[in-house]
Amino acid sequence: MSNEARAKGKTGSISDVDKVIHEPARLNIMSHLFVLDRADFVFLMRQTGLTRGNLSSHMSKLEAAGYIEVEKKFVGRKPLTVLRLSREGRVAFQSYRRRMMKALGELPG
Repeated sequence: MSNEARAKGKTGSISDVDKVIHEPARLNIMSHLFVLDRADFVFLMRQTGLTRGNLSSHMSKLEAAGYIEVEKKFVGRKPLTVLRLSREGRVAFQSYRRRMMKALGELPG
């Protein structure tokens, strides 16, 4: 077997990872939400280092995929946006994590 074929066989599971989660900003958001029950928009913005626009854009993609649930409400007169992983999002993140660990564990080194 050629080195190229061997390498392709070893990293095949990386190509199967969920591309919605794999994007670095969305992976950062999903990682935070995985360990927290819920988080508000401002907290996630500070923790991830994303701008309001970037966080909002990635949040929309995760919500469209069914991975997060977004609750918008007012506390007094201030808007509050709270995010949490959906059941589907939690399962997808666990699957992503397993695939990445397996793929990285198969690399020589």
